[in-house]
Amino acid sequence: MILGAGVMGVGIAALGLGSGLPVTLVDVDEARLEQARRRIRRELKLARLMGALPDGAAPGELTTTTAAKDGAAATAVIEAVTELAEVKAAALAEVSALVAPGTPVVSNTSSIPIDELAASVARPQEFLGTHFMNPPYLIPTVEVIRGRRTGDPAEAALVSLLTALGRTPLVVADSPGFVTSRVLHPMINDAIRTVREGTAPAETVDALFESGLGHRTGPLRTADLIGLDNLADSLRVLHERTGDPGCEPDQLLLDKVRAGHFGRKTGRGFYDYGGNPS
Repeated sequence: MILGAGVMGVGIAALGLGSGLPVTLVDVDEARLEQARRRIRRELKLARLMGALPDGAAPGELTTTTAAKDGAAATAVIEAVTELAEVKAAALAEVSALVAPGTPVVSNTSSIPIDELAASVARPQEFLGTHFMNPPYLIPTVEVIRGRRTGDPAEAALVSLLTALGRTPLVVADSPGFVTSRVLHPMINDAIRTVREGTAPAETVDALFESGLGHRTGPLRTADLIGLDNLADSLRVLHERTGDPGCEPDQLLLDKVRAGHFGRKTGRGFYDYGGNPS
């Protein structure tokens, strides 16, 4: 069961379905679920064209619903709702009370500490975190976050699931932003600041990182892929929980979010994608 039919929920669902697993996708908005079904079909087609899914695997069955109880028989739950602690806590509290004991309940988050969210679940020993990169079916590495109360069986079950999905799980300790976001997001924030200050345009900043430093994708294109709204939320979490002034979202980032320019998913961010959400 996957909670949340946004960018990450859809991407994780496509990965699971493409690997032959049945998936129940839950969201509170039926219109969003209808859009998610279309996006999943498109992403599955793209993933197959790119050779990112197992050859010859029959796709799993997709069920979409607005009621989490419809997925209560799931053997694993991945929560992928918006990156707001109170929203995640409410979703986790509901679903953890529905599923059977022994079912790993996983929060997919880029920044919120797992121990903080553990207070909302029925069985903290069965709770842990993941940080899938976007898109999940193309990026094989998954950051796995073990909280202080996470038990060995839950970690083993999640590692087994990720391995079955063809992912490489790397386990880290709990901390705001874990490893990837704690390092990457402040760096992207600094890159945004250099653009706002007029040091260089986004294209030049990215070119320096790509051709000069060997990064596959520059920081501003990465920001557009993450989603500028998600990036701003993650930076706020980091700023609130670490006090690091470098994590306070830059004004240019906030201006773009207020304008509804979230990056690739809306067709415009630091780059213009032709007005077509990816």
